Amino acid sequence: MAVAAYLVGTFPSAHLVAYWTGHDPEHEGSGNPGASNVLRIAGKRAGAIVFAIDILKGLLPVLAGLALSGRPLAAVGWVAATLGHIFPAYRHFKGGKGAATAGGGVFAMFPLIGLGLLVAFFAIARLGKKASVASMVTAVALGVLVYLTDRPLWEVVVTVAMIALVIARHTSNIVRLVSRKEHSLSRTGR
Repeated sequence: MAVAAYLVGTFPSAHLVAYWTGHDPEHEGSGNPGASNVLRIAGKRAGAIVFAIDILKGLLPVLAGLALSGRPLAAVGWVAATLGHIFPAYRHFKGGKGAATAGGGVFAMFPLIGLGLLVAFFAIARLGKKASVASMVTAVALGVLVYLTDRPLWEVVVTVAMIALVIARHTSNIVRLVSRKEHSLSRTGR
């Protein structure tokens, strides 16, 4: 499960969609191979496609784990798929931020929480025009909600570890937010 989920996570959705539209996400915009940067450089449709694929990259391994063996194996799939997205071996371990892929796993592990956080993500991103802020706020909210819903301790620990990983990947965004240089969601490409 860990190997299969990792490989699913490495699927280069941002690269494929961006290249299809004539862009390179690693050399345009923020340089991050993720849905937000693809939206900026290639438009809303391309960004939405990458976002949907990245969600599926987290969702499908977790659903497979649930079907095969239950929540512990699903959690392995969740972590491995997210690590695959963030640290793809064939791209020198330089991948995306992991928010959408981790979020996909949330839909399978905690469906109601996932749906609520998806709505919150889009509301925050639309109002603030910063996907990074929406990602970090909803990540922290995830931890609080999982804790408040009396999930087993191991699920809380795995969730907090995932949150810490996603927020750690947003360190450069935090620095840009503090210096008021963070990228907005408006399109910058041609």
